[in-house]
Amino acid sequence: MGGPPPEPPGTTVPPPAELVFDDFYHAHFRGLVVQLTAYTGDRGQAQDLVQEAFCRAYTRWDRLARYEDPLAWVRRVAWNLAHNRWRRLRTAQAWLLRQRETHVAGPSPDRVAVDAALAQLPPKQRRAVVLHYLADLSIAEIAAQERVAEGTVKSWLHRGRAALATHLRDTNEEVRDV
Repeated sequence: MGGPPPEPPGTTVPPPAELVFDDFYHAHFRGLVVQLTAYTGDRGQAQDLVQEAFCRAYTRWDRLARYEDPLAWVRRVAWNLAHNRWRRLRTAQAWLLRQRETHVAGPSPDRVAVDAALAQLPPKQRRAVVLHYLADLSIAEIAAQERVAEGTVKSWLHRGRAALATHLRDTNEEVRDV
């Protein structure tokens, strides 16, 4: 008599793996969207990329649930999807420029300046800056995810910060000159 009440007829109880996946999804979706938004500059696109990464994780959840850090797998898939989309967008933008069409930048001048500065960084430096400062990953965690030495990550961060500072300073000087 001390157990839980039986389920009413006709209802199904989801298997525990789905519950774990749901909890995992709800715990990490927003954080990954923030990271990918900073990387891509487009919140809607970031949401799509993260959703696709979680869909791929769901189909492999029985295996991924046993990983030491399944979030790292989902993050890597989302970043790979973003990088692939970034390459396709670059090709499309080059075609649009040849057609004399231009892309209108984001809404606020500060946002445009930061997005432009991030966009000028090489992908590895941009990824390191976003993961370290927006995702709050340690240098060791970034090194493990990117499969490089910690010194390499430190170098990417140093160079990325220096390039961002230079670009943002130059942008600020251009605004004052106008």
